[in-house]
Amino acid sequence: MRVVGAVFSLMAYFVFGPGFINSEVTGGLMLYDLLPTLFAIFLFAGILLPLLLNYGLLEFVGTMFAKIMRPLFTLPGRSTVDNLASWVGDGTVGVLLTSNQYENGYYSKREAAVIATTFSVVSITFSIVILDLIGLMDRFLLFYMTIIIAGIIAALIMPRIPPLSRIKDDYYVEGRAIDETIPSGYNPVTWGYKKALDRAHEAEGFGDFLKDGVKTVGDMWFAVLPIVMAIGTLGTIFAEYTPVFTWIGAPFVPVLELMNVPEAQAASESLFIGFTDMFLPAILIEGVSSDMTRFIIGTLSITQLIYLSEVGGVILGSKIPVGIGKLFVIFLLRTAITLPVIVVIAHIFF
Repeated sequence: MRVVGAVFSLMAYFVFGPGFINSEVTGGLMLYDLLPTLFAIFLFAGILLPLLLNYGLLEFVGTMFAKIMRPLFTLPGRSTVDNLASWVGDGTVGVLLTSNQYENGYYSKREAAVIATTFSVVSITFSIVILDLIGLMDRFLLFYMTIIIAGIIAALIMPRIPPLSRIKDDYYVEGRAIDETIPSGYNPVTWGYKKALDRAHEAEGFGDFLKDGVKTVGDMWFAVLPIVMAIGTLGTIFAEYTPVFTWIGAPFVPVLELMNVPEAQAASESLFIGFTDMFLPAILIEGVSSDMTRFIIGTLSITQLIYLSEVGGVILGSKIPVGIGKLFVIFLLRTAITLPVIVVIAHIFF
């Protein structure tokens, strides 16, 4: 896939070969719009990532939130930092952090897969871009509240059903499963503080910090970016030049009509195209006259979470054990879970 990504990059840059590969809506979109953004994100995230990982923040936050994350989402408390990194920063940063923790043995296969496919939501700023594209900037609070509600409901359900529930709790590196019990004489804050200090004392010097950061950046640039280029280009080719996603969406027209979604035909055509790129549903739906329909599709494009041109491609490029087949099934399940929630909220406020 990396070789394919390299070939696609050359074809888009030098504009040769079939037009459907180097077009500005396929290979050109990936090369000039997405890859520079990921290049910059990976540069700063990779260098600064050790500050999140190596100096006690995960231990402190993990101890504080273990009693919330484990019963609700079947995840260790330290995953809270991954989730916040995604929501506030970027979904790819969350995947990068999760992959690092998985490779170092702090997350099991199942935990890493759940975190990457359930909490790697795009940032607030990216959500604003989508909202502006569909012309509903005056509905920001409702828009983001809906994303949070639908996202939490999906996060409660997804880890408990296949395919995520069937992934084994094996570790990439044995012997580092986190014990989250709090000894007597401590509370979550004091025990978390002690563990954080212990972790910080184990941290290496500035030279090793810089070396780890540069290595992480190199890994992401040369291992992940080519796969994002390959998968994203192939996905946008299917979206732009084939009727596959229109065919997939056609059976859902009656479902949308049953939900009283205006302009159900137009909405159905954009239901599943978000698997390739998150911008495509918003672009397809921006010409629809109904504010409710634009709101539903715009919100759904974010809560679906898995799209190959960025988060999905980064997951596939990492060592997190989720293949493209599982990613598509997870995408479909997230659509089935969050769509009714979004439609109910839309009917209340529109």
